[in-house]
Amino acid sequence: MHTDYNSTGEALPSLIGLIEQSIRTHCELPALSDMGGVNLSFKEVATYIEKLHILFEAAGLKEGDKVAICGKNSSKWAVTLLACLTAKVVAVPILHEFKPDMIHHLVNHSDSKLLFVDAGIWENLDEKLLPGLVGAIFISEFGMPLSRSQQLTDARNNINKLFGERFPYEFNACDISYPREEPCQLALISYTSGSTGSSKGVMLSYGSLWSNVRFCLDNLSFLKPGDGIVNMLPLAHLYGLTIDMLHPFCRGCHCNFLTKLPSPKIILNAFAQVKPKLIITVPLILEKIIRSKVFPMLEKPLMRILLKVPYLDTRLLARVKAGLVEAFGGHLQELIIGGAALNAEVEAFLKRIGFPYTVGYGMTECGPLVAYAPPSENKLRSCGRIVDRMEGRISSPDPEHIPGDLWVRGENVMLGYYKNPKATAEVIPDPDSGWMNTGDLCTIDAEGFIFISGRTKTMILGPSGQNIYPEEIEQVLNNLPYVNESLVIDDNGRLVALVHPDFDASRSQGLDREALEGVMADNLATLNKEMPAYSKVSKIKILEEEFEKTPKRSIKRFLYQP
Repeated sequence: MHTDYNSTGEALPSLIGLIEQSIRTHCELPALSDMGGVNLSFKEVATYIEKLHILFEAAGLKEGDKVAICGKNSSKWAVTLLACLTAKVVAVPILHEFKPDMIHHLVNHSDSKLLFVDAGIWENLDEKLLPGLVGAIFISEFGMPLSRSQQLTDARNNINKLFGERFPYEFNACDISYPREEPCQLALISYTSGSTGSSKGVMLSYGSLWSNVRFCLDNLSFLKPGDGIVNMLPLAHLYGLTIDMLHPFCRGCHCNFLTKLPSPKIILNAFAQVKPKLIITVPLILEKIIRSKVFPMLEKPLMRILLKVPYLDTRLLARVKAGLVEAFGGHLQELIIGGAALNAEVEAFLKRIGFPYTVGYGMTECGPLVAYAPPSENKLRSCGRIVDRMEGRISSPDPEHIPGDLWVRGENVMLGYYKNPKATAEVIPDPDSGWMNTGDLCTIDAEGFIFISGRTKTMILGPSGQNIYPEEIEQVLNNLPYVNESLVIDDNGRLVALVHPDFDASRSQGLDREALEGVMADNLATLNKEMPAYSKVSKIKILEEEFEKTPKRSIKRFLYQP
């Protein structure tokens, strides 16, 4: 393997180098699988990468050209990304849930020359509205529904012959060699689908992706080559792409992609099959599992009595912990939660039983890691400490007690927003300093642990000038009876709580609509007893449908503003 070193003999940072090393070292191990479908070894992944490189060349792609990827999670989706990274063409992941007009816009806005797409998505697109494309390629089997280049068409029709000419002898580990990148080189454009507004194209460098992967390799060392991972987060989002896929791949682990909607039943079945040591998830998925599988057992009269007995309390909690670990496959060593705030009741429960969980913090603009602490060190309601190769500061006269904007700088920070210098300048006002405003309001304790109060954009200015953080109210409300999710908004100077109830639980208890509204009235009274005068909620409004979510499963707050 070709490795570059600095003057002190240390290997230079290279994401491509990590990918190459993993493929060469783990050739015969399983690499990428669709649960119940395709299974690819690291060597087979390398073969596909080389064939895609041939297609890139035939399409006339040069270093820095853009390739869009739009489809559901799959092993071939991951292969396409790896091919882009190792060819030094810029990958543009696009959420498959986007509507056709948004996909048209993002493909065009990104200046993508190739589009890798699911067949079902392509059916609803209009090629006439994608004039910049040289071709479109199906992710599953790399068929080509659109080609505007005879050279590309010929290459696809003769791909096995061209591969054989490039590698006339048996393709093996010593043939795997990719050119190295510059750390500041653009690797990927990720379009946000944020909770507060429209999409922006986040430009991430190879150095940012390498730094994120390197942090995981250094801090999650219990993972070994061959260990299985259940990949349930969208690859089109950086949390799923970098932490849940690129990092395990570079370690030699086996990524298993869910091919169905990740319901608790499907996820738990996958855990039982794969038996992962590491699980990467978002609060909503974890909370559904615990509320459906654990809390009902703890609410049984006998269990509630026994949990009050000191000695039995310890033994019972140990049994509950063991049962939950078993539900997650039996080999779990760490569960990392990110993407949104974890329900306070659920977190307190996990802490009480000594479950190996931790809550991290990140954002697309940092590829995504900003803060993390291992389970042995994490603190309730904290999202950890600033990660390696990054630093942070809080713009507050008293950062430990008064929330202020969290600013960060370092290797993980984005290059900027693609073709949007105005938006870039809003969050990175002084490029020379490198400091970026995350837009999150935080405090930090004496040990460096970060506590998030809310978003700058969601903060509500009270009638007397008080800063009201709706997320803090929502955390209390979400712990009250039959509240599934909530959102607090400002409606003409009054705070209103939008609540999507847990209808399944209420129906199982025989509550009709009138009775449920009575419970919510009681919840309102309980909530306001805990709130200061300026944060009291005027009413609760029941929503029949779940809130619309971002890929991180955060509520799209901007859709619910009056």
